[in-house]
Amino acid sequence: MATLATLILEDGERFRGRLFGANVSVSGEVVFQTGMVGYPEALTDPSYRCQLLTLTYPLIGNYGVPNDKEEEFGLSQWFESSKIHAAALIIGELSEDPSHWSSVKSLDQWLKEHGIPGLQGVDTRCLTKKIREKGTMLGKLVVDGTPEDSIPFDNPDQRNLVQEVSMKEPRVFNPSGSLRITAVDCGIKYNQIRCLAQRGARVTVVPWDHPLDANDFDGLFISNGPGDPQFCQATISNVRKMVFVDQPKPVFGICLGHQLLSLVIGAKTYKMKYGNRGHNQPCLHNGTDRCFITSQNHGFAVDPDTLPSDWDVLFTNANDHTSEGIVHNSKPLFSVQFHPEHMAGPTDLVSLFDVFLDTVKDFKEGNTGKAVKQRLMDHLTYSGAPKTDEVVRPKKVLILGSGGLSIGQAGEFDYSGSQAIKALKEENIQTVLINPNIATVQTSKGLADKVYFLPITPDYVTQVIKNERPDGVLLTFGGQTALNCGVELTKMGVLEKYKVKVLGTPVASIEMTEDRKIFVEKMEEINEHVAPSEAALSVEQAIAAAERLGFPVLVRSAFALGGLGSGFANNREELISLVTSAFAHTSQVLVDKSLKGWKEIEYEVVRDAYDNCITVCNMENIDPLGIHTGESIVVAPSQTLNDHEYNMLRNTAIKVIRHLGIVGECNIQYALNPESDQYYIIEVNARLSRSSALASKATGYPLAYVAAKLGLGIPLPQLKNSVTNSTTANFEPSLDYCVVKVPRWDLSKFLRVSTKIGSSMKSVGEVMAIGRSFEEAFQKALRMVDENCVGFDHTIKPVSEKELQTPTDKRIFVLASAFKAGYSVDQLYELTKIDRWFLHKMKNIADHERLLENYNQSTIPLDVMRKAKQLGFSDKQIALAIQSTELAVRKLRHDYSILPVVKQIDTVAAEWPAHTNYLYLTYHGTENDLSFKEPHVMVIGSGVYRIGSSVEFDWCAVGCITKLRKVRSLDMVKIGCRF
Repeated sequence: MATLATLILEDGERFRGRLFGANVSVSGEVVFQTGMVGYPEALTDPSYRCQLLTLTYPLIGNYGVPNDKEEEFGLSQWFESSKIHAAALIIGELSEDPSHWSSVKSLDQWLKEHGIPGLQGVDTRCLTKKIREKGTMLGKLVVDGTPEDSIPFDNPDQRNLVQEVSMKEPRVFNPSGSLRITAVDCGIKYNQIRCLAQRGARVTVVPWDHPLDANDFDGLFISNGPGDPQFCQATISNVRKMVFVDQPKPVFGICLGHQLLSLVIGAKTYKMKYGNRGHNQPCLHNGTDRCFITSQNHGFAVDPDTLPSDWDVLFTNANDHTSEGIVHNSKPLFSVQFHPEHMAGPTDLVSLFDVFLDTVKDFKEGNTGKAVKQRLMDHLTYSGAPKTDEVVRPKKVLILGSGGLSIGQAGEFDYSGSQAIKALKEENIQTVLINPNIATVQTSKGLADKVYFLPITPDYVTQVIKNERPDGVLLTFGGQTALNCGVELTKMGVLEKYKVKVLGTPVASIEMTEDRKIFVEKMEEINEHVAPSEAALSVEQAIAAAERLGFPVLVRSAFALGGLGSGFANNREELISLVTSAFAHTSQVLVDKSLKGWKEIEYEVVRDAYDNCITVCNMENIDPLGIHTGESIVVAPSQTLNDHEYNMLRNTAIKVIRHLGIVGECNIQYALNPESDQYYIIEVNARLSRSSALASKATGYPLAYVAAKLGLGIPLPQLKNSVTNSTTANFEPSLDYCVVKVPRWDLSKFLRVSTKIGSSMKSVGEVMAIGRSFEEAFQKALRMVDENCVGFDHTIKPVSEKELQTPTDKRIFVLASAFKAGYSVDQLYELTKIDRWFLHKMKNIADHERLLENYNQSTIPLDVMRKAKQLGFSDKQIALAIQSTELAVRKLRHDYSILPVVKQIDTVAAEWPAHTNYLYLTYHGTENDLSFKEPHVMVIGSGVYRIGSSVEFDWCAVGCITKLRKVRSLDMVKIGCRF
C-alpha cells in the first residue's frame, strides 16, 4: 500500500499525493521549473537549497539516474554537485521502470539514498498556476501519521544559504592551466568549473567569504548560489576591493554572482514574484537585439534603474523585461543572470566563457585596448544579417500549394498554406495561390486574394507568374511538390527573369539538403556525421555502393515523397529490384548503411534572417529506425532521452540549420544509438514537413505562420507568442503534457497488398492524442484511429513473433496479445527493439486490465477505477473487463466522482496566462483551466483521414464554424482528433 503525504502551502491550500523517495517530512520554499529533462542535474544544483521543487513536466524519472563517476578534472560526469540540494521533489507521475543505457538506479532509489522525499500524483499545473498568481510561497510536505504542527514552515530567505553550500577550504582544478582563475564558491556548479578548466584555466575555487588578493589570480569568477544575495556581505566586501581600483582584473559573474557584482557597484536587488526557473527563458542582447534561449534558476533580480552611469544593461529578459546582465562601459567587468553553462538545458551562450578568458589572457599580456563591452558586441553580432534598407517587403506573393492529396503529402500542407496566407494578409500583402485541390481550406473564399486551380508544374506556374507578376514566392509551404517545382523554376531562370524573390530559405540551401552528396559534404564542414551513405545514378553504381557499405542497406529515392520507392535490401537481388523500381520515380537513389534498431528522433527548428534560432519541438518514434516516421507511433516530447542527449541533438540541429542558411522552419531527423550517445543525421527537410503540423498542434506554436513572417524578413523576437499574447515568439515551448501520434492505414481496402510497414509510407492519416500520462494519450489515440477499437486491445490480433519482428499495420495489437500471453518486457524488446520504457508503459495497461478482470460492477474499488481512467481506459473498455455495460460503468464512475478536467495546451507550462483554444481532457488533475458558462455550439469533426473521409470534411467544419461565428457570435467548441 502506497504511503500518502500532503503538500501544505502557507495559505492553507493542500495537495495530496503518494510518497516516494525518503519517508520524511520537510518544509521550505515551493518553486516550479518548466524544463522537460534534466532532473538529476536540477536536484544537485546548489541554487535549489531548501526548496520544494515542482517539475511541470508530468512524467519524471523516465531515464533513471546514472552512476556518479568522475570525468576530467575530477568532476562528476552527470551531476552539478556532490549531493541533492532540493528539500523535496513534487511531480505528476514517477516512472517506476526507467530505461536508459546510462541508468544504474531509479529516481526513487536515488532520493532514498540521499534522504530526500518526493510526492507524486499532484496536479502540478494547478500548483504552478497558483504560484504564478500568488507568488512563491512557503510549504511543507507532511507524511501521513506525522502531526502537521510538528513541521513548522521554514523560510530559507531568512538565513545565509550560501554559507551552507559553499566549500570550506580552497581547492585547485586543472593545476597545469596557463590562466589563473579564482572562482568564488557561492554554490558553484561543477560545469562552471569544467567550462573554465576546458579552456585552459587553472581554477582555484575558494569559499564564499575567502579573502581575495589580486596577486593570486589573472581573472575573478563569481558563481551562482541560493538565497538572498544580501546575506553575502563578506563576498560583497571582498569583491569591492578587487573592482574599485584603477585597473581591475577581469571579473565574470553568473546568477547570484551577477547579483553580488551589482550590489558591489551600488545597484539594488529585489525578490521576484516567483522567479525564473526553467530552460526556455529568452534573453535579448542590448546592442545587437539578438535573442538567445537560456536556462535560469533564481528568485532575485537586479533593478536596472539603479545601475551607476558607467555601467550598462547587457541582456534583458524578452518575456518579463527583467535585467539579465550588466557590463562596465570601459573596464573588463560583466555578469549575467542566466546560466550559459547549464547542464540541464541549452548552452547557446556558453561562449561567454571564451570571451571572459580571452579578456583575461589579453589583460595578462597587457593588451587592454578593447573593452569587454565591445568584445561582447563583436562576439554576438551576426555579420550575415540583412541591413535595414536591404529588407524590401513584397507587395504580392505567390504561394505554391501541394496539389492533390497523396500519401506523405496531405492536409498538413493545406494547414501550412492556410497559415502562410493568414500571416501575409496580416502584413497587408496580396496573396496568389496555386493549388488544384478544390477540397482544401486554403482555396476557400476569404483566404487568398486570388486562387488558380492549376497543376503545380513549372509550365503552369510560369504562366501565372507572367500574368500576375508577383515580387515574392513561397516554396516551402506546399511539401515536396512545391519545393521541386521551385527548384526547377530557379534552374530554368524563370524567377530571375521575372524578378520574383524566393522568400525564406534560399534555393541554394534547399538543394544542399536534397542532393545527398552536397549534403554530406556540408555536414563534414562542421564535423557532423551523416549515416554512411552513397548516391547512385545507375543500378551498377548502387550495387557498387552497397558492396562498399555492406548489406543490409536502405535504398531511398532523392527528391521523393513519403519514402516513395525506398526499402531495405539484404542482398544483391533485393537491391537490384528496389533500385530498378526507384529509378522509375527519380534520377538519383541513395544507398544508406542500415541502422535498423536505432532510435529515430526529430527536431523542428526555426531560424530568422538575423540568426535567431530555436527548436520548437522534439519527437521520438516509438518504432525504431527502419520504419518511416509516417508509419510509426510518435511521442512528443521525447521520453527516453536524458538531458545530455536532448541538448546534444538540439545543439546539433541549430548548428546544422545555421550552416545551411535556412530561414523559416525546417525539420531534422536523427538516428540515435540506444546503447550510447552516438548519433547520425538522417536528413534535413528545408521546408514545412508533415511533422510540422503535428509539432504546431502538439506545442501550440504556429510553425507555418511564424515561418511565413520570417520569410518577409521580420525578426523572430518581434513576433508575439500567439498563446500568451504578451511574451515573445522567440522561445522554446515547455510542455506539461504528453502527445502521442498514431497513424491509420486502409490496407484492407486493397486485394493482395502487403500489410508490412517499413521505410516507404503507406498510412493515409494520423491522429494526435494528449494526456498527462503516456498510457492515457496512447490509448486515447488508438481509439481515435478507429472507433471500433477500445484501446490497447489484445483481441484484435493473436500473438505472432514473426509479426513482432517484421512490423505490420496491426503490430501494436500483437504487442497487446503478447503481454496478455505472458511475454516479458525483455523478450518483446529483443523481438521489436521498441525501447523498454514504452514497453513497460504498455505493460502497465495490460497489467491493470488483468486486475480489472478480478472485479465486477459491485466490487470494483474507487482507486482501481480511478487508476483505469488515468491509464486511458474508456468506460466501454472497463465494462468489457468487468463484464458490465458502458452505461453502468459510466454511472458508477459518476457516483465515485471520477470526472475528467479540461486543460490547455499553452506552450509555457502555465508559467504565463494562456489565451489558447487548444484543449484536452485528462483524469490526472483537480481543476479545470477554464469553464464553459456562456452558450456554446459544438461542431463534431470527421476524425482521422481515411479513404473517403479526408480534407474535404475539414473544409466543411471550418466553413461551418466561420459561418456560425458570423451569424450567432457564439463561442465554438470543435471536437477533432486530426491535427
